[in-house]
Amino acid sequence: MRGCLYGLGVGPGDPELLTLKALRLLKAAPVVAYFVARGKKGNAFGIIEGHLEPRQARLPLVYPVTTEALAPPLYYEQIIADFYDTAALAVAEHLDAGRDVAVICEGDPFFYGSYMYLHDRLATRYDTQVVPGVCSMLGSAAVLGAPLVYRNQSLSVLSGVLPEEELERRLAEAEAAVVMKLGRNFAKVRRVLEGLGLAGRALYVERATMANQRIVPLDQVDPMASPYFSMIVIPGERWQA
Repeated sequence: MRGCLYGLGVGPGDPELLTLKALRLLKAAPVVAYFVARGKKGNAFGIIEGHLEPRQARLPLVYPVTTEALAPPLYYEQIIADFYDTAALAVAEHLDAGRDVAVICEGDPFFYGSYMYLHDRLATRYDTQVVPGVCSMLGSAAVLGAPLVYRNQSLSVLSGVLPEEELERRLAEAEAAVVMKLGRNFAKVRRVLEGLGLAGRALYVERATMANQRIVPLDQVDPMASPYFSMIVIPGERWQA
């Protein structure tokens, strides 16, 4: 009998934001897989490491590249697609042997989560179960003390990687917004916010809910030091009930 594939959201960083269901399934899994950059332990693994037992096999899925620039003819999207193909094969080997595999995912598996790329490749062939997690967007709003949307407002979730003109268009139309994937894109995003007159509403946080969390005024952020795990929250206009 084949094993079951579990996609477990483990939250944005604070170990106490791991759900009871995710913890139960994590402890029962004979194999725990996790995405990680070369030479690092990884934030997701750090959240759950203390809950693992020696009997559980660890399956690190090591990214060949992360956010670094690549020299031609290297092509990031193709390299990453090939990596997910290889990672899916490694997970499938355990599933075919009858071993359940819990793939842990920082935040939520289906909200910019790396697990989704394994799910796309494996869910049609194996039983799967996905456990939602507290995503970084909600963790950021919580630590900033910023309600995201009031009443009938809508929320736009945007990637800082978007071209400047597209980012400007979408933010101009948004009632409330979250901009993720900052890092090297921070200067561009701040420039757009300033041009739209939104900088005064924008709130910036690094590594929300993690031990090294930092909340910094937007105009004091060093663009060269903004990490990948940073976010800008533009709350909806306050409504007085």
